[in-house]
Amino acid sequence: MRLFRSRLPAAARAALGIEPGERVLAHTATADGAYLVATDRALHLPGGPRLPWHRVEHARWEETVLVVTGTDGASHRVAVREPGLLPETIKERVTASIVASRHVTLGSRGGVRLVARRVVGGDGHDAVLEWNLVFDEGLDPGDPGLRALAEQALEEVRRSLGV
Repeated sequence: MRLFRSRLPAAARAALGIEPGERVLAHTATADGAYLVATDRALHLPGGPRLPWHRVEHARWEETVLVVTGTDGASHRVAVREPGLLPETIKERVTASIVASRHVTLGSRGGVRLVARRVVGGDGHDAVLEWNLVFDEGLDPGDPGLRALAEQALEEVRRSLGV
């Protein structure tokens, strides 16, 4: 691992659409010479989406390959030359976005994890909370009855937390 961080090239910053005022926290070159960049607001995937931290469900490393899954279920794989500070930075940013996480049983078949994530606005300040419902494996999130139970549980958790 390098001891000194290098500066992200201006061309990479422009290609990734990094917004004015958005601070680069860590970056590295990908296997094909593009860049993977973590900022204070989002994870910028090369040639792909910008994932705000509240939209990252989880990320894991397989050697030098980042596997990141969004809250929408989309999965992305990015091979890098050297992870550098990205593993620690990504973990810290995703963890910092989570305000509350509660698992609620919805019957004998399983339950739902209710996750409140902090949405960081363009000015870098916390704007709102966004709630995600993550159903246990085997449960159909499209089932109207199950969805109603989950929404009711969400309202109870929000009331208990005062949000």
